[in-house]
Amino acid sequence: MEMFKKLTMVIMTVLLAVGLSAVPEKQVEAAGKTEIIVSAAASLQDSLDKIAVLYEKQNPTIDLVFNYGASGTLQKQIEQGAPADLFFSAGDKQMKALVDGGLISDNKELLKNQLVLVVPSNSKTSISTITQLTDKAFKKVAVGQPESVPAGQYAQQSLTAKNVWTTLQSKLVFAKDVRQVLSYVETGNADAGFVYKTDALTSKKVKIALTVGAHVHSAINYPVGIVKESKHQAEAKAFYNYVQTKTASDIFTSYGFKLAQ
Repeated sequence: MEMFKKLTMVIMTVLLAVGLSAVPEKQVEAAGKTEIIVSAAASLQDSLDKIAVLYEKQNPTIDLVFNYGASGTLQKQIEQGAPADLFFSAGDKQMKALVDGGLISDNKELLKNQLVLVVPSNSKTSISTITQLTDKAFKKVAVGQPESVPAGQYAQQSLTAKNVWTTLQSKLVFAKDVRQVLSYVETGNADAGFVYKTDALTSKKVKIALTVGAHVHSAINYPVGIVKESKHQAEAKAFYNYVQTKTASDIFTSYGFKLAQ
């Protein structure tokens, strides 16, 4: 009986050793990291991806995971309980809704942007006012869905102020986020599109045809906030503080953003 017990112990020890050695090294490493989910406006992708590389290098125990999309869509996801530690919006409206709903704790207005009209880089069409979009030269105009995409909301406000929103309805091609608008213009699926200046600067396939006057739409602000339900409050707060540092600010401004301060 004693020998059977010893044999059982030996077999269990061998199986345990084999089991541990079978676990990939990266999986063991990942298990020791804290995953921080950042739900961020699509227009922030290039700058935040660059910031993430620096941050993870300085904080090897942190794994930043970004959920990029339209600010309104991300807002709804957080309201419905989707996991998120921080929210970075391209509009005050979406952040305010979450703050009012008691879903965001610390929050701060961090950046500003500009709305521009882009056309394909090989376009020969010149434009001096957005009312010219009613001309025959423009068959399709890409705009973010105003209900969920802040850039689309700003475009709607601008076109409404110029009394051409209704006139342009048959030409409008709606996109799920501002990066899709950019893609439509890059691929020639739209003759023009409303994006942020920062988006336009990332592409060689489009050119800025016109900068939309700030007086015809709401201020384009980018607030960032910590989600109250985050299970990693300390780590979320640390990254929240980092995006406010000079190092992060320099990256944001290099991509065309302006600081809110």
